[in-house]
This record gives sequence, C-alpha cells and structure tokens, in this order.
Amino acid sequence: MEKGPVRAPAKPRGARCSNGFPEGEPPRPGPSGPADKPPRPEAKSAQPADGWKGERPRSEEDNELNLPNLAAAYSSILRSLGEDPQRQGLLKTPWRAATAMQFFTKGYQETISDVLNDAIFDEDHDEMVIVKDIDMFSMCEHHLVPFVGKVHIGYLPNKQVLGLSKLARIVEIYSRRLQVQERLTKQIAVAITEALRPAGVGVVVEATRAGMRHPGSSSFGRVGYKGGFMGIKEASFTGDQTRNVEDLATRMRTGWP
Repeated sequence: MEKGPVRAPAKPRGARCSNGFPEGEPPRPGPSGPADKPPRPEAKSAQPADGWKGERPRSEEDNELNLPNLAAAYSSILRSLGEDPQRQGLLKTPWRAATAMQFFTKGYQETISDVLNDAIFDEDHDEMVIVKDIDMFSMCEHHLVPFVGKVHIGYLPNKQVLGLSKLARIVEIYSRRLQVQERLTKQIAVAITEALRPAGVGVVVEATRAGMRHPGSSSFGRVGYKGGFMGIKEASFTGDQTRNVEDLATRMRTGWP
C-alpha cells in the first residue's frame, strides 16, 4: 500500500492575544461588505465663539435626529435617581424634558449675522444709545440650572446704529445657550463692537441664579453683576469715575447722568 506525501511538521504556535491574533501582530481588517457602515464624522466642537460671524452649531434637522437620544438620556437619568420612567406620571417626561432642553438652548441654532445684516443703518448720531432691562434666560453650564435676569446695553454710535429690537435678539441668541455670566457679557459686547464699530460699548448682566458652591451646599437667589466695556473708558460712559459694577448697574437701570 502506497503512502501519501509526508507533511512537514507544523510550526509551534506562538502566544496569542485575546482577539485571536499572534502577539505583536495587529488585527487584520475583515472583508468589507454592505453591512459595513462608514464611520460617523466627528462632531464639530461647539466651542463658543465671541464674534457675530460664528458658526451655527445646531440645526432644526439636528434637533429631530437627536431628540430620541436626548429623551433616552433623560430616561437613564430618571432611573439613576431611583425613579421608574414607566410609571404613569413619568411616561412622557423624558420627551418633554428633551424638547424643553432644546428650546432652552435654541441659541445654538442661530447666529448674530442672521438677524443683524438688514438692521444696521447709517446715521450721523453721536448720543449714547441705551436699552435697559432686556429680559434674559440662560442655563449655567456647570450645573445645568437656569439663571435669569436683565441685561443693560449702552453704546456710542460711530456713523451707524442698530435697530433697538436687535439688541434684545443678540441677548437672546447668546443667553439661550449653556453659559457663564462672564462669557455672556463679553459675547454681547463683542458682537455689537464687530457689527457697528462704535466708539464704545458697555454691557451689564444682572442675574439671579441657583448655583452650587460645593456638594451638599446650595445658594439661591444670588444677584451677580458683570460689566463689560470695549473701546472707551468707564468714565466716558458715566461722566465720572464708576466706582464698581454695582454702581454701574444702578446707573444703567436709571439712565446716564
């Protein structure tokens, strides 16, 4: 009886990783096919821009696409708090909360240039323009709690003026985002400066918020004053030296001397 061909002895197998490939050898890519999905593009950073020509981080389409994921996240939060998202009182809460959060942060869907391009007028006006007590609602980015208040804006025109209602729109666009009071003040001042190139801009944000100092201790009803100036000195706004931000806020609420 004839013997078949003699096989060469098998080489000893080296140690293998948990993924089945020899140590030191990277995994080989599998066959591509219809089931393979293209990698999702990385989300653009929504780092807040100060200027009025910043990008629009979110669109209406994004809202529709992301709403289910946002609602699912709220369901997870409820479970983590020890609640049952399936009980009657909470059945629609995740969707309501997701929709509300998108509404509270709708400033991400707009840019300043959307509302200012047709509202800048050439005027030989050299008196201070003041708009006081602009309502403001925002969300603190540190604890996702709301803070509300008033914004007071004054600027010295330089051959151009802005429709008064547009100052309120600037406040709305920047406040309806995750914010801190200092950045909100600066963004409003920078947007007006870039749009009008005025002789100077003054902005005061007067807000009441519920903030956490540290775990286990909370503070409610605090009023914070933040002032921002660009272009000219504080003395040019008030006629004399402004002593502090609280004094400036009082002057802006009651009118310039």
